[in-house]
Amino acid sequence: MAILTDEINLLVTLNAGYLAPLKVMLYSVHANNPGERVHLWLLHASLTPAEVAAVAQLTASFGWQFSDEPVDADFTAGVPLIKRYPKEMYFRLLSGEILPHEVKRVIYLDPDLLVINPLRPLWELDLAGHMLAAAAHRGVTKLVDSVNQLRLGTTTSYFNSGVLVIDLDQARAKIRLSDITDAIETHESDLILPDQDILNFLYGTDILEIPEEIWNYDTRKYLIYQTRNLTQHDIHWVMANTVILHYCGTPKPWDASSDGKFTGLFLNYQQQLQRLLASLEPVVE
Repeated sequence: MAILTDEINLLVTLNAGYLAPLKVMLYSVHANNPGERVHLWLLHASLTPAEVAAVAQLTASFGWQFSDEPVDADFTAGVPLIKRYPKEMYFRLLSGEILPHEVKRVIYLDPDLLVINPLRPLWELDLAGHMLAAAAHRGVTKLVDSVNQLRLGTTTSYFNSGVLVIDLDQARAKIRLSDITDAIETHESDLILPDQDILNFLYGTDILEIPEEIWNYDTRKYLIYQTRNLTQHDIHWVMANTVILHYCGTPKPWDASSDGKFTGLFLNYQQQLQRLLASLEPVVE
């Protein structure tokens, strides 16, 4: 198989709580993007050297490039944080300031998802001048958009922040930590999902919408997708056409209480990952 030469930059930001599902997600990327050159950028504020080394070992087994980008505590010292939400959630928006300037574009992926088809079409997406690309999670109607427009005073769709294409040069010019700080302080009582709300409130007009059924499929909403598309999007369509399955909400597929339509698929990738990890040398503490 020919090796594709345009390296895909993947961005992840997390704390240790999501390290295990992150590895499953990365394995799914590797399994379904054979021949791709991938560079994983890991942004974090609290992972231990051993935890970072485990991710580095996994990506090395894939033949990927890996960059560990620890974020100094002073960088977000002035950001007011919402209880229950880690500061790492803001790193995706601030990645232009954190990553080297030679990195021009990244695909940001949440750790609680699977990539089941090739990512290259998303990597090569024409942003048409926009700073970001994202999907909006709607129900059968656009009621969710309307509610969030009223809540946040916005006019655009309400975009999910779990999958983003980011033009980093534009982000460096437009995204300011002070703007994020001001927005949190001003609207803290109105924020439900802080990073996502801030994304929409500050930058919604600079986001290119991409189809959620392809790029950010909410695994809770299988029947809704079928209803909205006159039953055309059955499980066969999903497996052939959807690229990213997003396990939004709870329970997560790695939880014992999870028994959804897509739980088994996640568990299968988890099993495959465990077999791979068993074949690798233990990471030295």
